[in-house]
Amino acid sequence: MSPGWDAKRVRLEEYFDRTAFDAWTALTSDAPVSKIRATVRAGREDMRNMLLSWLPQDLTGRRILDAGCGTGALAIEAARRGADVVGIDVSPQLISIAVERAPRDVHGKVQFLSGDMLDPRLGTFDHIVSMDVLIHYEADQIATAAAGLAERARKSLIFTFAPGTPLLRTARAVGQFFPKSDRSPSIIPVSHDNLRSRFSRALPAARMGRDQRVSRGFYTSHAQEVLTA
Repeated sequence: MSPGWDAKRVRLEEYFDRTAFDAWTALTSDAPVSKIRATVRAGREDMRNMLLSWLPQDLTGRRILDAGCGTGALAIEAARRGADVVGIDVSPQLISIAVERAPRDVHGKVQFLSGDMLDPRLGTFDHIVSMDVLIHYEADQIATAAAGLAERARKSLIFTFAPGTPLLRTARAVGQFFPKSDRSPSIIPVSHDNLRSRFSRALPAARMGRDQRVSRGFYTSHAQEVLTA
């Protein structure tokens, strides 16, 4: 990947480990949150449930990568279906929460790691899921990263990106006027057609599967399935 990818990854690690750690811990739990964050929580739950529904119900014997696992909710549900799961996230702090929250019934079924989800040393998987990680990157970086993940997925890759809606584009434009110290890592809206075209050039052997958008209040994200089998 380009130096821009590495620079953004470092910034995301700093953001989730320092600036947003408490807020993210609350958002991914049952703790009270603001009305705005409640819509984000609901949207993320809807998206997570949809991505899980795109995987086989019985995952016994399957190896799953939760690429950008955060506090581990999707990884835990996949393990409960019988999968052997690797959950990796750029933030060591979020990984510590994931380990702490992992229930006893998935102990030995989920391995949580801090690092780069594109690290080839992680090996190959039957299915790879990356939820709301690539929303922070430009279309060319998303396509390259997704192609790299798809090459390590024996059956499918599912990832999400920020669609180029007027609301998201306006929010990004307004955010440029915030002081740098107050800015979160920007969500970068991209065109679905542009992304599909770039991905097809990066990995022509893969086939595009289902795609669907989830919008709940202040949460908007678009899921894309890539079939590799």
